Amino acid sequence: MSPAGFHEMWRDLLPVGRDTSSGGYRRYAWTGADTDCRAWFRAQAEDRGLRYETDRNGNQWAWLGDPNGQDAVVTGSHLDSVPDGGAFDGPLGVVSAFAAVDGLLARGARPTRPVAVVNFGDEEGARFGLACVGSRLSAGRLTPEDARRLTDADGTTLATAMERAGHDPATLGPDPERLARIGAFVELHVEQGRALADTDHAVGVASAIWPHGRWRFDFHGEANHAGTTRLADRHDPMLTYANTVLAARKKARLAGALATFGKVGVEPNGVNAIPSLVRGWLDSRAADQETLDRVVAEIRAAAEDRGDRDGVRVEVTRESFTPVVEFDTALRDRLAAILGGDRPQEVPVLPTGAGHDAGILSSELPSAMMYVRNPTGVSHSPAESADEDDCTAGVTALTEVLEGLACR
Repeated sequence: MSPAGFHEMWRDLLPVGRDTSSGGYRRYAWTGADTDCRAWFRAQAEDRGLRYETDRNGNQWAWLGDPNGQDAVVTGSHLDSVPDGGAFDGPLGVVSAFAAVDGLLARGARPTRPVAVVNFGDEEGARFGLACVGSRLSAGRLTPEDARRLTDADGTTLATAMERAGHDPATLGPDPERLARIGAFVELHVEQGRALADTDHAVGVASAIWPHGRWRFDFHGEANHAGTTRLADRHDPMLTYANTVLAARKKARLAGALATFGKVGVEPNGVNAIPSLVRGWLDSRAADQETLDRVVAEIRAAAEDRGDRDGVRVEVTRESFTPVVEFDTALRDRLAAILGGDRPQEVPVLPTGAGHDAGILSSELPSAMMYVRNPTGVSHSPAESADEDDCTAGVTALTEVLEGLACR
C-alpha cells in the first residue's frame, strides 16, 4: 500500500463533523455528521469492491471474501466522537483498516479466511449516555428494549433518532450468528496515554482494559432566590455537588484509581436562582474490581454525608458498567510474534483505562487491540494527535497482522 492511500482517506474524513469554533468533533450517533461518516465508510467499501452491509444494530461492515464464511478476521473501530473530541479516537482504526486491506492486496496476499472492516455505531455514548451501544447490542450485553428507551438531552429516544436516520429500531438485538463466524477481532486505536511516547516503539499491543463505569448523582435541593435567601436558610445542591467533585478526586488519588465528573446539568439553571437539582455524572476506573467498588462507595458516602449537612437529598444510579477485560492471551501473543519477529518480547504490551468495542466483544470471541503512539497522551480533546510516520507504522503493523492471521 502507498502511504498516500491512508492520508488521502484521512483528509477526506477530516472535515466531517468538525466544529469550527472549538476545532473538535461532534460526530454524535444518528445525527447528520454520523450519517456523513457512514456515507464515507460505504463509499470506501464500494470503491474497493468490498461487499457492504449494515447489520441489525446499525453497525457497518465491508467484506473481502464471503460474509457468510467462517473464522473471519475483522478489524476496525468507530467513527463517532465525544463532545469536541479529537480526530484520531476511533477514525484512526477505521481508516487504517481500509488502508491495511489495500496493503494486503498490494502484497499479492491471498486470504484463506474472510476479512472485514467494521464501523461500530455509537461507541462513545456522547448522545444517549451509554458507551458501545452497537457492540453491546450485537453481543447481547444490552437489551433491545433498554436500547430503544435511551434518551438524549432533548428527550429524543434512540428509537426515534434511528428512524429519522433511516434505520429500523425494531431490528435491534443480539447477533450471535454473525459473531460466531468471526475468528478474531483486532482493533487499532490511538494510544490514550503516554506509555509509548518515550519509547522507540510506534505500535504496542493491549493486555487488558480496567473495569469502569458511569454513575449518575442526583442532588435534590430547594430552589430559591439568590438575592433574598440567607445562606443559613439554603438547601443548595450545588454546594453538595462541588464537595463531591473534590471528594472524588481525593478518593481516587488515594486508591490509585481514576474518578471524573465531566458532565453536569442544573435546574432551573438561572444566574440568580439557587438550584433545585444538580445532576452530575461520575466516570470511574481502576485496575481491579475491588478498588473500583471501594472508590465509588467512598464517593457516594462523601456525597451523602455532605448532603445531610446541606439539607440536600442524594440519589445515585449506576448507568453502565464494564468489568475488567483480559484480552485473549493466545491472540495477543500471536500479534506480538507477528510484530516482533524473532523478538516478540520487545513489543510493548500495556493495559488501558479506556473502554472499547474490542472489550465488549472479548466475551464473545477472541479480541485484541493495538495502539499507535500518541506524543502528548492527550485524548478526547482537539489536541489529540499522532505523527504521520507513526500512523503509517500503524497501517503497516495492521497489514502484517491481517496477513499473519488471514493468510495462513
